[in-house]
Amino acid sequence: MDKFRIDSHKLMFHVDRVSRWLEGADIYPIYAEISPSGSCNHRCTYCGLDYMGYKPRFLDSGILKARISELGRLGLKSVMYAGEGEPFLHRDMAGIINHTKTSGIDVAVTSNGVLFDEDTAAQTLGSITWIKFSVNAGTKETYAKIHGTRAEDFDRVMTNIQNAADIRNRLSMPATIGMQMVLLPENASEAVTLALLAKEAGADYLVIKPYSQHPRSITRRYDAIDYREHYNLADELQKISDGRFQVVFRQETMKKLEQDRKPYEKCMALQFWTYIDAGAAVWACSAYLGDERFLLGDINSSSFEDIWKGEQRKKVMAFVSDSLDISGCRDNCRMDEVNRYLYELKNPSAHVNFI
Repeated sequence: MDKFRIDSHKLMFHVDRVSRWLEGADIYPIYAEISPSGSCNHRCTYCGLDYMGYKPRFLDSGILKARISELGRLGLKSVMYAGEGEPFLHRDMAGIINHTKTSGIDVAVTSNGVLFDEDTAAQTLGSITWIKFSVNAGTKETYAKIHGTRAEDFDRVMTNIQNAADIRNRLSMPATIGMQMVLLPENASEAVTLALLAKEAGADYLVIKPYSQHPRSITRRYDAIDYREHYNLADELQKISDGRFQVVFRQETMKKLEQDRKPYEKCMALQFWTYIDAGAAVWACSAYLGDERFLLGDINSSSFEDIWKGEQRKKVMAFVSDSLDISGCRDNCRMDEVNRYLYELKNPSAHVNFI
């Protein structure tokens, strides 16, 4: 069982916000993704945001913290720090994480884990709801090839994860520590190996997820992976799960890649989330970074409230509602399950009153 609902969504737990949206209200987002750093210390072969160029740009810490405080007041519930680069390349990442938590916002981080040493873990785990480490192989040799880095980084990351779990347990911190593998032809034979290593390191879960081709990414080498030949991994991986550790094999997400079309024809999810890139630009959707049709504003020059209530966002939302052809969107995009849920609310099946 996927107790974290990683292969699903959680919007149904935000009844008030969804109800206001159904009534036509212009709501503030529940969730944001923020990229503190454009730089990255890895060059992963599957990187969907390779077209962003790994630019050495970093969000201004003071401005970001001010906007985070504002977002907390406006009702934002959660932030995931991830994006174009490695979050912990930002020199004030620990301060940003802790400020986010004190602003009343739940914090998540997706990282390659190389820089998440014991000091960083001790400083931040008390404020983090969950942190997920991208580890895309079960051996250092395959890891180096996929991550575009030195083989020694594999051992360093696994040590960092084990140290983080030890610190979390010793200090009774609430953070959930996870790992993630994007399933590729090069690493499929190492999925079980990685699951055993993750369990031994003290992680709470390992996610095995499919690759999804980003429409704008440079790399096309994984564009036509057939995941049906890997479904047999589900049973083998499930044997490793127990009461403490869980492997989440995202088979339902893999199956959706085989479908010809989505049940919905319009994206309805953009009211519920937002994305801020490492250059301080606010976007309606992370699949369209760099496409000015989705650009909402800039947090360096405007408050988030002014951006969200501004004329530019109204134009973007009208375009998404009236003109966007979602067949050009990323398969299995971040908001796909949310869109499926919202579509069903808007288009209920027969006999819904017979609960």
